Amino acid sequence: MKIEQISEHIWSLKSWMLIPCTVWVVAEEDGLTLVDAGMPFMAKGILKFLEQMKATGTLQRILLTHGHGDHVGSVKAILERYTVPVYAHATEIPYMDGDQIYPRRKKPEHNIPRKITTPLGEGENSLQRVGSLLPVFTPGHSPGHVVYYHEQDGVLLSGDLFTSKNGRLRRPMRMFTADMAQAVQSAACLRDLKPKRVEICHGKPVFQPSEQVEEYLKAHS
Repeated sequence: MKIEQISEHIWSLKSWMLIPCTVWVVAEEDGLTLVDAGMPFMAKGILKFLEQMKATGTLQRILLTHGHGDHVGSVKAILERYTVPVYAHATEIPYMDGDQIYPRRKKPEHNIPRKITTPLGEGENSLQRVGSLLPVFTPGHSPGHVVYYHEQDGVLLSGDLFTSKNGRLRRPMRMFTADMAQAVQSAACLRDLKPKRVEICHGKPVFQPSEQVEEYLKAHS
């Protein structure tokens, strides 16, 4: 597992299948937040890093961008060590629990223990901030996909909203994306957020991505 501090408060933890798979740990005032939980084989490395970070604080919560197996695979093992809440968008939870079948899938998925996930709080006009992270609803790759923006560090943790190539934004992987047109339109969140850096689960980061968003939307709409 490759570990890198990517900003003042955020670390990326990356392992490889055929492609990279990345999760993130965020230092908060009250401890640590884990964003996504990768594949099951990543649990050992994630737990080891959390142990090494004890001086900064202990794990307080797990935030999920969505419920696909490569993003929730280590949740069960982590919860055996840490009793913490797990959050995802309310729209995503029935698919994660197996009550609904993900679009373009043939059968329900049970990638995470049922009934352990709490819906992200709803604000007047947007989702409520969780610690230092602002959730933004970005459906398309999955019905309840969200990204998390760390405003102080200017970093957007984007899950599978994008892939990347040569420093450029690319669409998410088609074979795993429920509604590509909707996923592309969700990229418009970059207009308002204007992050310095977008972290991508299955690719390298993209810097100043808002400078690319209009070209990206035009090319893929």
